[in-house]
Order: sequence, then structure tokens, then C-alpha cells
Amino acid sequence: MKKIQISLIVAAAAALALTGCGGSDTPAETTAELVTVKVGASPTPHGEILRYVSENLATEAGLKLEIVEFNDYVQPNKALDDGSLDANYFQHVPYLQAQMAEFGYDFYAYEGIHIEPLGIYSDEYKDFTVVPQGVKIGVSNDPSNQARGLRLLESAELFTLKDTSPNDPTIDDLADNPYSAALTQLEAQLLPKSLPDFDFVVINGNYAIDAGLSPSTDALFLEDGAGNPYSNMLVVRNADKERPELLLLDQLLHSNEVRTFIEQTWTDGAVIPAF
Repeated sequence: MKKIQISLIVAAAAALALTGCGGSDTPAETTAELVTVKVGASPTPHGEILRYVSENLATEAGLKLEIVEFNDYVQPNKALDDGSLDANYFQHVPYLQAQMAEFGYDFYAYEGIHIEPLGIYSDEYKDFTVVPQGVKIGVSNDPSNQARGLRLLESAELFTLKDTSPNDPTIDDLADNPYSAALTQLEAQLLPKSLPDFDFVVINGNYAIDAGLSPSTDALFLEDGAGNPYSNMLVVRNADKERPELLLLDQLLHSNEVRTFIEQTWTDGAVIPAF
């Protein structure tokens, strides 16, 4: 999407904020006169990034953010679809595409904001030097994150995958399986708690952070952030993609201030800017 000069968006948001004020010349100065945007997000890091924007950037730009946190990957899109939210911030493009195909959502994604590298973790093993036969591995049960995790496990040389192009691989698509790996699907948010039950577990960055894990130090194998297609972005209903306040929020999320906040908050590389 072609970027719009932030000054023009601010002006549009200010105009919205003044609607219904009877043509008063008095500038809007209270939070009651700000344009409210209700955004759904995962608590970490999405909610933290949004709170930074809310506390440091939004008011001056004419916005008031109402942040609603979700602990799963299903409800934020349902809430956006039914109008309970103006936008959500928790997902990457492959997951969004799968959700739109399955549920018929008519959504629009702005550009990527950050990446949370996926990692392979273990309570039992420190590396892949000794991998047991019948190795037990936990992976996400949602299609896009499962495919992403399987490709990471393949990169760690635990098995190879069939060529499923143009479809994403699933746990049934192992080609060469030298360790007779047994794969189990779980809800993504349950994977950190399942570490004692498996030899290896593939965990999304935000859930690793919530569980007190450091991707850069605790992961045995970590996804490369360079050119990563799994950056997370702000998503809105397609009909709303030109709404000034949503364009403005996306601009704020791509600001130098947000870049610095991400880099200084997640110094271990658990979250990195995607812009």
C-alpha cells in the first residue's frame, strides 16, 4: 500500500475528532475528543507495543487506543469480523490467508511491524547431538504455524518434508524420518507448558516470552529473521482500510520510536522490527 504522509492523516483524524463540535474554534484537548480505535492483540509483544504507542504517541496524533487482549489465535479475527474491533494485531500473512480461506473473512493487512522468531525448545536436551529413536515433538495445530514449525524442524535436520507445493506441509507430510519422530498437535498457547511431555517443542515467540523463555538463549534452534514472511501486522476489515485513524495507527506502529522501543525492550532478539 502506498504510504500517506503522516501530517495529512493527522489532519484527517483531527477533522474526525472535531465532528459534532458545532464549528467551535477551540482545539480538541481532552481524551474525550480523540478518535477511538479498538484494537485486539496478543498480550506479548503486540499488547506491549500498542501500549507504548498509546502512552507515548497516540494522544498527540489525535488517537485514543482501546486495547483488548486475547490469549488465543481464533477470537481476534472473529471479533474483527463481527465489528467488535476496529483492527487486530497478532498474526502474520500465512495465518491470515488460511483464516480468510476457511471463514470467508474480508480483511486487509498493512505492512509487517515485527517478527517473533519461532524456536525449538527442550527441557531434556541441550542440542541435537543425540536424538532418540521415536523422538516426541510438539507442534502447533493451526495450519500456517504448523507448516512454519515443520520447516524449522526440517532445517534442524530432524526429518525431511515432502514437496507439498502449493500447499503447506502437515504432520502427515514427512518424507525421510530417520528418528521415527512422533509429532503431536497442540494449541499454540499450550506448547510451553507441554515441554516436560516432549523431547522437543516448537514454540511461537510470543508464547515463549509469556512462559519466561528467552528465544536467543533457550531455543536450541531459532528461525532466521532475515526476509522472514511471518512478520506480524495490523489487520482491518477491507472496507475500512482507508479510514484515516487506521492509517494513522499503522503509521505510528512503523515509526522510528516504535522501532527503538522494540530493539530496547527485547534485547535478546525475541522480537525484532520488520521495517
